[in-house]
Amino acid sequence: MSYKETMNHIDTFIFDVDGVLTDGTVHISPTGEMLRSMHIRDGFAMKAALESGYKVCIISGGSNEGVRIRLRNLGITDIHLGVPDKVQTFKEYCMDYQVDHKKVAYMGDDIPDFHVMQLVGLASCPQDASPEIKEISSYISHKNGGKGAVRDLIEQVMRVQGKWHEYYNGQHD
Repeated sequence: MSYKETMNHIDTFIFDVDGVLTDGTVHISPTGEMLRSMHIRDGFAMKAALESGYKVCIISGGSNEGVRIRLRNLGITDIHLGVPDKVQTFKEYCMDYQVDHKKVAYMGDDIPDFHVMQLVGLASCPQDASPEIKEISSYISHKNGGKGAVRDLIEQVMRVQGKWHEYYNGQHD
């Protein structure tokens, strides 16, 4: 099955943070605080997905309260940070929300995402993901992590399902 055919069935998006929602760079302040930046269009797309009825979940090994605040402000409630075992968290999430693994698009970028990506319907990654992750991804964005890769995936899925145009022409800012 081609990735476009698989996209027809996606109803849930799960994203890693560092290297996917960010470019993987960590700026360290003089006080030791680790700062990250996220692309505004990725945020717009995640909000569009939520408002269009998709589930959006974050599963990350990193733990940063600034990231949690940003994601909550977008309306995302399923935010799992500091996760040592992404597969276990993924399975618990799917069980709690009765999510079919085959209807999940997961975007990861590096080895910690490898095993969970093998369980989903659409494994995807940014253009600058590690070679091992690119090898198992059905969809590789033409955008790098933190530079619009999340927007690209969400927009592609919504376009295939005919929901992007519908959302774009709605009453959304």
